[in-house]
Formats: sequence, structure tokens, C-alpha cells
Amino acid sequence: MSSKSSNTSLHLPKLAMIVARAKNGVIGVDGDLPWRLKGDLKFFKSVTLGKPVIMGRKTWESLPFKPLKGRANLVVSRRHDFDAQGARVFPSLGVAIAAGRAIADQTDVEEVMIIGGGAIYTAAFENVDVLYVTEVNTEPEGDTFFPEIDDDVWTCVEETNHAADEDNDHAFVMRKLVRKPV
Repeated sequence: MSSKSSNTSLHLPKLAMIVARAKNGVIGVDGDLPWRLKGDLKFFKSVTLGKPVIMGRKTWESLPFKPLKGRANLVVSRRHDFDAQGARVFPSLGVAIAAGRAIADQTDVEEVMIIGGGAIYTAAFENVDVLYVTEVNTEPEGDTFFPEIDDDVWTCVEETNHAADEDNDHAFVMRKLVRKPV
């Protein structure tokens, strides 16, 4: 008789978001980031590596290297003919989240990561359990924004400060926030 448990989980993998946003909520301009932060890119990789990552079509198209290595890349696009080589394409966010949770469960990872862009963040925000937020100390012009974070809903459980330097255009603070129980 095997002591191995069945493949059914007692809980769903958590849904998490990772974002770098300016003090004014800006996360992008013309399909690109409005800053260069090597420290944040390292943080992004460390948090997302090994986990399914869900993104919109425009975010996929903006990636300099596709697919993101070491992660299951899941792209949401309403375009039926959209081909994302190295990624799986889904017609809706809900279907992509279900697929991401199935992958996370099979690979025994705790989180499914939402990595952008603005429309995907807004659509998923109310269902997210964890936020990894890099607050960038700047207020650039932009055309893409992150939803408002309500301190009554979220608790900061980790925080790391970074000064501006030769690798980072601006000072920034990396925070991990968890949704408060209702």
C-alpha cells in the first residue's frame, strides 16, 4: 500500500501580482517601462522563477526575450489568430488563471503570478491574495496605471529599500502585501 497522497490539493495555489509602479500609479508608457531598475528586474525574476506567469498580449509583445525562461508563460488574448511561440494562449483571464493553478498544483508551487499589463491587473485585482509591489520614487508621465492599493485591505509583511545608483534610475521600495482576512 502506497503512502503517497492523491494529487488533489487541500487548497488552491495563491493568486499573486507583481508590479513596479511610480508614486502616481504609472506602470508604463508607450508599451514600455518608464525607468530602468536592474534591482527590480532581479527581484521580478527571483519571485516569478518556477511559477506560472499570466500576462496580456501587449505585455507578451513588449518582452525583449520570449518566453520568460523557467516559467510557464500564459498569455491572454481575444485575438483567435494570436500565436505566442513558447507560450500558451487563452481567450480569457479566468481560463488562464484556472490553467495557471493547475500547472502550479502539478509542479507544487504556491503561487500563480499575474505580471501585467494594466487591463489584466485591473481585471484580476479583486481576486488576488498577494501583491509584490516595487514602489518607484518618481512620478513620470504614462498611459498605463496600476489599481489603487487600499491599506484597509492589504498588510505589508516584507519591505526592502533601495537607493538610486548606477544600475537603478530611481530609489525604490520592494514590498510584499497580503490581503487581510474579511
